[in-house]
Amino acid sequence: MCRNIRPLNNFEPPATDDEVHAAALQFVRKVSGTSKPSQANQAVFDQAVREIAHVTRHLVDDLETNAPPKDREVEAAKARARAELRYAR
Repeated sequence: MCRNIRPLNNFEPPATDDEVHAAALQFVRKVSGTSKPSQANQAVFDQAVREIAHVTRHLVDDLETNAPPKDREVEAAKARARAELRYAR
């Protein structure tokens, strides 16, 4: 999985449209193999990002869980701690 795509489900406050769009953009970049498409492919690339963001928004909104919502600050701190261990030299 692409490390830049973050889990979006079960957070308080819920994922924003910007976060959903960023995840869709990272997905399309990964699948297409390019971070900046050519002019010939720009429209198709942008359409894919919009469609994936739309479907992702529906997925995140419709998922149900009994777990308490996660706190973004706590999860970010955990990620920083994991990164410190991973990149310690």
